[in-house]
Amino acid sequence: MRIGLVTVLLLFTHSAIAGENWPQFRGPSTDGSTDAADLPLIWSDTDGVKWKTAIHDRGWSSPVVWGGQIWLTTATADGKRMFAVCVDRDSGKVLHDVKLFDNEKPREIHKLNSYASPTPVIEAGRVYLHFGSYGTACLDTATAKVLWTRRDLPCNHFRGPGSSPILYGRLVIIHFDGFDHQYVVALDKTTGRTVWKTDRDVDYGTDNGDFMKAFCTPIVIEAAGRKQLISPTSKAAISYDPDTGQELWKIRFRSFSATARPLFGEGLVFVNTGFGKADLIAVRPDGTGDVTRTHVAWTATKSVPSKTSQILHDGLIYMVHDAGVATCLEAATGRAVWSGRLGGNYSASPLLAPGRIYFFSQEGKTTVIKPGRKLEQLAVNQLDEGFMASPAVSGGALFLRTKTQLYRMER
Repeated sequence: MRIGLVTVLLLFTHSAIAGENWPQFRGPSTDGSTDAADLPLIWSDTDGVKWKTAIHDRGWSSPVVWGGQIWLTTATADGKRMFAVCVDRDSGKVLHDVKLFDNEKPREIHKLNSYASPTPVIEAGRVYLHFGSYGTACLDTATAKVLWTRRDLPCNHFRGPGSSPILYGRLVIIHFDGFDHQYVVALDKTTGRTVWKTDRDVDYGTDNGDFMKAFCTPIVIEAAGRKQLISPTSKAAISYDPDTGQELWKIRFRSFSATARPLFGEGLVFVNTGFGKADLIAVRPDGTGDVTRTHVAWTATKSVPSKTSQILHDGLIYMVHDAGVATCLEAATGRAVWSGRLGGNYSASPLLAPGRIYFFSQEGKTTVIKPGRKLEQLAVNQLDEGFMASPAVSGGALFLRTKTQLYRMER
């Protein structure tokens, strides 16, 4: 059984865990892992492709899958129009293409970002699509009817939106960590109304909002006899009570613009600190208050990525640096096991399947390795365009979003 599957608080149905659905960023167990044992190993732009579908405009959101539907977002390159797109899982046919929001004067974004980078979250009958402060919408998945929207949650993302929403019970929980406002908000998933909102209690050490922004997606775990929302931001990672937004504990660090989704396993929370020299910090989640000096088990500083999330499997952590160096660490100690250059540049997060880890580059290359205490390459595949979005899995199919296409890869 995957590390973290029994300890992360799972909020979806058994069928989602079994691999038919991929309901959120990094999948049903939040850690980029799947039980699917028959995923393709080798492909090209023509071989192994069951279908590919062009997705209009520009968006880096990862696909989510529920039943026969795949949902993702896109937006015009200038950010003036934002869309929800639904694709049929079996045929690749576009079922719904809904313009959700118009923006008269969108703010500028970083060249590596898009106006549609947050990944949707989906459940039976409803999908929740988020574009940062530009808007959040809940749609009926059968009809694509808009059930509610929110456009009144302020945040200057400065480099563009990036944090994805999550579902927890009756709540949709979202990070807003921007140049001007930094907070976490929980919305009633039925109505969109605010249930709780908690401002970040962080000493950023500066009044420059560029060092206060962040792009993380949180996880919910159960540890130390309590449910915890693990919520990295700039300069800190904070654990909240997900039912109330009350702060439980925090650690402080030097880096800013945290982006990678945290992990939980081996009794530790693993936090990637982001830009300005990223570290990977292992934290015992049983503290109260500021636990920076008391509950940090170890810190790894070498070749830690700023953007991509990590993989945790059988006591080892795998990661790929933005510039293409892959590293394996011991989860219990942080000691390096191996390191090797894959080549390319990386923004998409890796995928763990039985006996394989997939790494997806911005240049369209997928390197597949065998998990273990030595670097063993199994395959290298190339598509015509690169990856900014992370993959999704449903059954034996691998769904890959490149800069213009959505692929269904299958044996």
